[in-house]
Amino acid sequence: MAKQVELSVEEKLRLLYDLQLIDSRIDEIKNLRGELPLEVRDMEDEIEGLTIRIEKLKADLETTEDAIKGKQNLIEEARALIKKYKTQQDNVRNNREYNSLSKEIEYQELEIQLAEKQIKELKAQIAHKTEVITQSEERLTDRKAHLDHKKSELDGILSETQKEEEVLMAEAQKYRSQLEERLVVAYDRIRTKVKNGLAIVTIERGASGGSFFAIPPQMQMEIAARKRITTDEHSGRILVDTELANEEKEKMEKFFSKL
Repeated sequence: MAKQVELSVEEKLRLLYDLQLIDSRIDEIKNLRGELPLEVRDMEDEIEGLTIRIEKLKADLETTEDAIKGKQNLIEEARALIKKYKTQQDNVRNNREYNSLSKEIEYQELEIQLAEKQIKELKAQIAHKTEVITQSEERLTDRKAHLDHKKSELDGILSETQKEEEVLMAEAQKYRSQLEERLVVAYDRIRTKVKNGLAIVTIERGASGGSFFAIPPQMQMEIAARKRITTDEHSGRILVDTELANEEKEKMEKFFSKL
């Protein structure tokens, strides 16, 4: 592993500020995509859920239709038995046999009534499930069309920004590799804690960027001297002087314009 070149404080500040400019540019690209990737994933999950639900409902319909056929067969069998028992009643030898056959006929008639009631209930279930399937299929068609639109929108943004983002991330890694690990760790930690991910800021109107707390004149002079890395005691951000910031912005804008 090559030995890392010892950098002056000013060189470190310039590298840190350049890294901040690159990361801010990457943040802008991600903000441009916004919530689109999440929206696309959510819609894909919803479509998958709707598809599974429709398939289950259709399977339930088949099961219900089979149950109706089973009840209809039972009715036909019961009617055949009733016809048989009535024929047998014409040839009975005593009241006991007649009454026994009458009970069988009554039982089969009750079976028919129960089966007809169950068929009616099953047909009501089919009507309800069919309506739910129709509504679900309409929603599925709508969500698929919406997903296609969102994917097209996301693909358009990605085609415009993906290459630039990849170049920027590679460039950011180059800057990180030149800095001491402790500085990179500190920079990342600050970025996650502050608004807009700005870990390195300039002094604006006597205060650190994004802060209303004044920086003492003596500290402003020390920052401008670039002899040590100074942080704002209120926000924790690393402070750089405006002249250095403007020089690095001009340099990085030329780099960004070539992407």
